[in-house]
Amino acid sequence: ARSTPCDQDYLRKLAKQTDPKALEDWYNRQVAQLYGQLGAYDEEGIFVGDGSYLFVPDNEHYEGSLRLLFDEHNHPVSKEEEHKMTPAQRKRCRWRRCFRVVFLLHCDRAGERFVVAGLKVLRANQAEGPGLWELVDTFVAAVGRGVIKVLVVDRGFIDGPQIGRLKTEYGVDTVIPIRKNMDILQDVRGIVTLDMPWEEYRPSRRDPLKASRPKSAQHPTVRKRERKRQKTLAKKRAEAQRRDPLDPSEVLERTMITKVPGLTSWSDCPVPLTGAYSKDCFADGHERDWLLVTTNPRWTAKQVCDNYGLRTDIEERHRQIKCFWDLTRFYSTAWNLVVNQVVFVCLTYSLLQLYLLQHGHQELNRRTSETTRRLLPDGDRVIIYRQQYFAFFTLLEHTELTLKLEGEARRKALAKIRRLKKENLPQ
Repeated sequence: ARSTPCDQDYLRKLAKQTDPKALEDWYNRQVAQLYGQLGAYDEEGIFVGDGSYLFVPDNEHYEGSLRLLFDEHNHPVSKEEEHKMTPAQRKRCRWRRCFRVVFLLHCDRAGERFVVAGLKVLRANQAEGPGLWELVDTFVAAVGRGVIKVLVVDRGFIDGPQIGRLKTEYGVDTVIPIRKNMDILQDVRGIVTLDMPWEEYRPSRRDPLKASRPKSAQHPTVRKRERKRQKTLAKKRAEAQRRDPLDPSEVLERTMITKVPGLTSWSDCPVPLTGAYSKDCFADGHERDWLLVTTNPRWTAKQVCDNYGLRTDIEERHRQIKCFWDLTRFYSTAWNLVVNQVVFVCLTYSLLQLYLLQHGHQELNRRTSETTRRLLPDGDRVIIYRQQYFAFFTLLEHTELTLKLEGEARRKALAKIRRLKKENLPQ
């Protein structure tokens, strides 16, 4: 018997015959408009542009895929970087076949919404930057101006003319880190040698999630053993640290930040920039600096750093989507079906986010898919008690048990129901 409204072979053929560009355009326009009608976009308007790799089995028949070298953290390794690696580092690298994809994501500071507002699947040798700027233009044309207010991107999308264009044409403020070899960083290093106001940076952190399972009361003996075990572990850790103390050059003591306004030395960017210059201070006295820039002159250095910190959320989200939502579980090597899989997984994921948001379960959007299924209410239950035992039944299971009663048991159950009905007790 068929378990779905449409036969799987029919859907597979339909997906294979669908033009991938038309499918992406439908998602980036009509679906983006639908998200707006469902209240997906909040007033703060924070969007994240991100590129990612989609790994597939090493099958050369995957259309548009390439084998690239990746390190142990799944970051691509160039030939120059490979030559600089030690033999041990090189041994941890591996060749993987992949596609590329660019996402335009909408998120909030609470972590309760993560909507894929636009996407573009790329062949492995295509650049991500042009794809992102095209997604932003398409989104603004479809949904309207004023929805995207902040765009957070990483170094891979450094493009001065595009950052300036987003500010002048759409009023979108961009937050982006600067590469070490850029002149603007050298200029800021000179500026901060003057008398600049510094502050210690403490990242804003959201409240942790509550435990998905309530803690059961432990027996006093178990609690006593656990306390003893924790003391033993703490003692062993302290002894290990005394024998092999941490390298002071790797111990971060604090991060200092300062705001540097009115930066115009990035000649490719037609608008002035505001910098948030950071210094990581380590226990051995050395410092490591980095620079974030934005087109919003009103933000403080902490606000700039907090806005860029939202990018860390997407790393775990991507892992969840790839590993537990079958984003890369491609059933065909055909390019059309690869794009179809990515589009409809992102559509399903985003719609579920909005459903939970609208029905008061927004905290579940920060959970894994398995935990979400377990915590969502799935109907009423009937609890039957007998002496020291009890059992949960669905309404259908309870009805089946009742209808299967015979003889004296059936008469007793009927009498009980009539008495409860007469007393008007809640069912």
